[in-house]
Amino acid sequence: MTDLTDRQLHILKAIIEEFIETAEPVASETLDKKYNLGVSPATIRNEMVKLTSSGFLKQPHTSAGRVPTPIALKFYVDKLMKLKELSVTDEVNVKQKIWDYRNEMDHLLREATRTLAKQTKAMSLSATDEGDFYTSGLGNILDMPEFYDIDITKHLLDTLDEYDYWWKIFSAFADPQEDPLRVLVGEDLGGQLLNQCGGVFVKFSSPSHQGAIGVIGPTRLNYPRIIPLVRYMGNLINDLAKSW
Repeated sequence: MTDLTDRQLHILKAIIEEFIETAEPVASETLDKKYNLGVSPATIRNEMVKLTSSGFLKQPHTSAGRVPTPIALKFYVDKLMKLKELSVTDEVNVKQKIWDYRNEMDHLLREATRTLAKQTKAMSLSATDEGDFYTSGLGNILDMPEFYDIDITKHLLDTLDEYDYWWKIFSAFADPQEDPLRVLVGEDLGGQLLNQCGGVFVKFSSPSHQGAIGVIGPTRLNYPRIIPLVRYMGNLINDLAKSW
């Protein structure tokens, strides 16, 4: 999977970042105009054909452009993206919102979920091993073109009634030796129902409880911005949870 040339990596990164920004299939002409790739439009087209045949891009039926596959988006998260530094303003905003609730798990998680939805402009959810489940930001989802498809939206909404569905996913990355943050794309979220979705989640723990909090949206989530926010929130909750 990593035997792509530097040029292919460069083109793939540009396609993914354009797709994250626009939600539209990306055409070679767009890449040629907007990104300084240093190669001819014909070369860009040829490389896009190769990236399609190797499973990184797909061509929607009604479009001349290409969109990245879940494989490409995972590869982008693992190898290509540059995380955006979380600004001091963002950190302060997040901390201020939840600080007053630091001694009450229920209130803190409710407010943390709401804050994460507001900061990421996606939907957020959190759960604990006690069976608590919080969601926020459903309106953000409905602003995204992917969720104009009623079937995708209905599947996502149906899972919001299923604590067990989410806790099973969160429990799968409980190894304390591993990074507590996970990026889940497509099938990682449990097969067909959510294969148009992506999520970024982080585990947290207190002396007596475990939980997870994160963000879900389309596969083209703005991972470079969302990952630092979710990680910061997880670290903050971990610090505050010591007293629970």
